[in-house]
Amino acid sequence: MSAGNQEVVLRHSPQARPVAADFALVERPVPAAAPRGGLRVRVIALSLDPYLGSRMRGKHMGEPAPAPGASLPGSAVAEVLDSDHPDFARGDYVVAETGWTNIAAIPASGARKVDPTLPLTAHLGVLGMPGLSAWVGITQLAKAKEGDVLTVDAAAGTVGGVAGQIVRALGGRAIGIAGGPEKCALVTQRYRFDACIDYRTENWAAALKQAVGEGSTIHFENVGLAVYEKAFPLLRLYGRVVLCGLADHYHSDGPPAAYPLGAVMGKRATVMGMVVYDYFNRHPEWVQLGSRWLREDKLVQVDDISDGLASAPAQFERMVRGQHLGKALVRIGPDKA
Repeated sequence: MSAGNQEVVLRHSPQARPVAADFALVERPVPAAAPRGGLRVRVIALSLDPYLGSRMRGKHMGEPAPAPGASLPGSAVAEVLDSDHPDFARGDYVVAETGWTNIAAIPASGARKVDPTLPLTAHLGVLGMPGLSAWVGITQLAKAKEGDVLTVDAAAGTVGGVAGQIVRALGGRAIGIAGGPEKCALVTQRYRFDACIDYRTENWAAALKQAVGEGSTIHFENVGLAVYEKAFPLLRLYGRVVLCGLADHYHSDGPPAAYPLGAVMGKRATVMGMVVYDYFNRHPEWVQLGSRWLREDKLVQVDDISDGLASAPAQFERMVRGQHLGKALVRIGPDKA
């Protein structure tokens, strides 16, 4: 190994919502070659995702929190520099868990080849785990069809944005909920939702009711109780609710969200919890369909990118505060070395 690689690690474990000061940029040796049966890769773009905040606090699906100074979990799109595996060659592009670093040595079993003719960052967003989450929730659980009316919060994010775009592609209506006029403009102008309601305005619940009209048939939850309790009453009888994320609760030590079971009974609603890990075997199906929709302009990704590994802590803080616009990413290197 030679010197010169950088990595972002935890300076100390976050006690609440992570801030930039919780992280440190350290020097690491550069892996000199691919590990046995594995790959050495050059990271191009790092994905920042909301669940990482709860993961850093040891509150995500029973997964242990990374120790201070240890490598952070992080999915990235990368170029293969060296391969010790027959399925990969130098110059291939992959998505893999690399950590927050420039150069990584990784097992080949955790790498997935991606199509370099599509925007590389799309493989972390609309074609990555966020897009898969939306596709699973909308098509496999809610079983959306023509004529459905969707309400979805965090609609300016990748999961919410893709959920609405899928419903629109299937012939339904999509009503987004987002924070601020800039995000709502993104939702309606770029993602082409039918409407977007700014929850930071005074009468947003009334505006949501007006936009929904005769009622929604699907509610897709990404945030938590504060939005859910306004959207759920607008659900028609026998509506479907997909619980995909609880972003407001990832950084809280307060009591868990308590959903009103009586209201669920009254609506005769079907409420479905979703863990995307259960559907990783379906990922190739979504990549095939999503890639086609990207090329046909039925699917759009908007990136919020900071430049350089050193910018990752501040970019992560922006994301968990909801200050990003689109898919939160860190540009580590050029598409081509």
